[in-house]
Amino acid sequence: MADRVRRKIRVLFAASEAVPFVKTGGLADVAGSLPRALKHAGAKVAVIMPKYGNIPWEYQEKMEHISDFYVPLAWRNVYCGIEKLTFNGVDFYFVDNEAYFKRDGSIYGYFDDGERYAFFSKAICEAISRVPELACDVVHCNDWQTALVPVFLREFYREIPVCQNVKVMFTVHNVKFQGQYSDKVLSDVLGLENIPAAVDQLYCDRDSINYMKGALCYSDIITTVSPTYAGELQMPFYGEGMDPIFRRRADALVGILNGIDTIDWNPKTDKFIAANYDVKDLADKAENKRLLQEEFGLAQDPDRPLVVMIGRLTNQKGLGLVRYAMGQLMERGVQVAILGTGDADQEEAFRYFDSVYGDKMAARIAFDNALSHRMYAGGDLLLMPSEFEPCGLSQMIAMRYGTLPVVRETGGLKDSVAPYNQYTGEGTGFSFANMNADEMANCLLNACEIFWTDKETWAKLQKQAMAADFSWKRAANDYLDCYHRLHPEIIRYNKRRD
Repeated sequence: MADRVRRKIRVLFAASEAVPFVKTGGLADVAGSLPRALKHAGAKVAVIMPKYGNIPWEYQEKMEHISDFYVPLAWRNVYCGIEKLTFNGVDFYFVDNEAYFKRDGSIYGYFDDGERYAFFSKAICEAISRVPELACDVVHCNDWQTALVPVFLREFYREIPVCQNVKVMFTVHNVKFQGQYSDKVLSDVLGLENIPAAVDQLYCDRDSINYMKGALCYSDIITTVSPTYAGELQMPFYGEGMDPIFRRRADALVGILNGIDTIDWNPKTDKFIAANYDVKDLADKAENKRLLQEEFGLAQDPDRPLVVMIGRLTNQKGLGLVRYAMGQLMERGVQVAILGTGDADQEEAFRYFDSVYGDKMAARIAFDNALSHRMYAGGDLLLMPSEFEPCGLSQMIAMRYGTLPVVRETGGLKDSVAPYNQYTGEGTGFSFANMNADEMANCLLNACEIFWTDKETWAKLQKQAMAADFSWKRAANDYLDCYHRLHPEIIRYNKRRD
């Protein structure tokens, strides 16, 4: 082992999206929040992402051009610029190539996505080798869009001194999206066709390759976004064909529960809600509920439990169970309010329920951030019966607002929600085990029974939920432990001693 040194470990956090620049899902929230928490915990962190054309101009005009070079991509050499912007104390670097990233509309879903993100991964490797301020100890890659970084580093850059000791952490946010392409990409884009080890570890069947498979084989450590999901990935039902690799690499697989931005999501200071409140005094939560019932056209009755659902309307979210149980819930006097967009059949089903059940049920088929804040503040219960959920953020946000979650015991839902124990009074919500509509309905109605009959216990559960710590500080320290596991020669930097 090299001589031990005490300094900040240098981390380059690679992601395809980050708040506030561009967002399509939870990865952007992680990339926008976790690096800041890592820096506070004692790491030297920078973020690298593509420079998309739809990044707001207010950020683009402040970017500083610091380098440019050509990236070798199979038979072609492609221009790459590196732009820099410091935001909230964290340095963000942007990979600039207008042909790949200045597109109208979404950042994903193009015919050449395989080439675009292969370029992004190769550009990261080139930047590490060429730009002194991007030299690092660990590259922290996220999802399939950065999955080729460990492959390229090992096969093309290991002889370059600045790259020789770089370790790679790869985080799986959702194994359903793996980056699968024709094997022609090996020669035409990746330039790996003559490297047998790479070919073998990228192939997923006879004529296709899988970017994520490459990362799972080549990375030094693999993480995912909750401890339970790390175990589930090793099962065929959840592993999406990658479960044999997760089992083989179980010693290198770590589950770390995500956090939330506790500044944005804070009922005491939330600018989107009408009546602010905190764990010491929840009285004004009732006013938020009344206003939400009014906004949704629901009966303004404080004694009716208001169940909210916020998020994507897809099969993954267990909406089939909700549709099956809707009649039973309506008969029992439960109110349901839904916000989200997604699959056409799900959207149509909840529009139908909205039209049929009058002042008991309402659906808003839209994306509305401000309304989501009002729903977290005004709801009594959050329903989240997901088929699978790598981490989930809604249940954590709901607890912060004293809205008790009802969840299925899977992934991050199981790790973050402590089910109510009627004998000890412990718990921060309610949970059920199986993908069964009757089991879900019974769990939800049992929670409503406490709401109706035991206000003291209900208030206690609300306060316990609001006291749970879902800040990024906890997760950042767990990630820092993993980085130092990769570099035991670097003694962990403790800011309090400096």
